[in-house]
Amino acid sequence: MSAGTAATRAYLALGGNVGDSRATLDGAVLALSDADGMRLVARSSDYKTPPWGVTDQAPFINLCVAIDTTLAPRALLASIHGIERRFGRDRASEQRWGPRTLDIDIIAYDDLTLDEPGLILPHPRLFERAFVLMPLAEIAGDVTIAGRTPRAALASLDTAGIERLPPLR
Repeated sequence: MSAGTAATRAYLALGGNVGDSRATLDGAVLALSDADGMRLVARSSDYKTPPWGVTDQAPFINLCVAIDTTLAPRALLASIHGIERRFGRDRASEQRWGPRTLDIDIIAYDDLTLDEPGLILPHPRLFERAFVLMPLAEIAGDVTIAGRTPRAALASLDTAGIERLPPLR
């Protein structure tokens, strides 16, 4: 990011369950931190989580990051879709909520509320997903998103089967 450009805090959720997911997620976090218009502020631990939506598949590894970005929401979405493709994701040919090498979602973009085709902010299922709220609460537990904090929202959800993993190194 260039000096003097106003940045917006955004929160991203990353996950995957195909191949070496922890290595893929590490690479994706590095790619995010190297991307134009983004600066990594915080990264949660990795969490092993049961699949959601389509349950007959391998467990996922999930994490959340906080970034400061000078990109507008659509440009940020385009950038993260490019990173997904670099790590083998083909959104056009995959099953919804099915296995994937890498999924990156914009969870929140400051306090912006947006409802456009292909981009809803904050993420419409954020408060239903313990696998997102648990890592998000680790790095931004008291940040208000759509009138709630991740920590408070997590308290009302079942977290059974979600396991915080030790660092790889």
